[in-house]
Amino acid sequence: MTEFVNPKSSFKPQGAYSHSVRVPAGAEWLVIAGQVGLDGKGKLQAGARKQTEQAFRNILACLKENGMTKKHLVKFTVFLTDPRSIDDYRAARKKVIGDATLPASTLLIIDGLASPDMLVEIEATAAKA
Repeated sequence: MTEFVNPKSSFKPQGAYSHSVRVPAGAEWLVIAGQVGLDGKGKLQAGARKQTEQAFRNILACLKENGMTKKHLVKFTVFLTDPRSIDDYRAARKKVIGDATLPASTLLIIDGLASPDMLVEIEATAAKA
C-alpha cells in the first residue's frame, strides 16, 4: 500500500500535500500529462479557479479510464501563471480532490503556458499496488 510520509524533523506541509510518498515494489504506475482547463468539448473554462477545477476533473477522468481513483495519486506538479491565483488553485483542489488525498506536490509560478488564455496546468502521477 502507498504510504504518505511527513518526517518529524521537517516542517509541516504548507498546504494539502505530503512531503514524500513511498510506493510499494511492483506497483503499476500512471503518468498523466499536464491537464489544463479544457472541457470534453475543447472549451477553455473562464478564470483560474474554473480552469483548475476542470484540470483536476480531467485528471480524475484519466485515473478512471486507467482503473484508478484519486486514492492512487502520488504526485502533482502545478504550473500557475499568476501568484494571485494560488488561493483559487487551493479552493479548486479542495473542491475536486478533497482534503483526504495528500500526494506530494510542487507548485510553480511561470511566465506562460501553451496558450496565453491558459492560467493553470497540472501534471499527475499515480500508482496502484
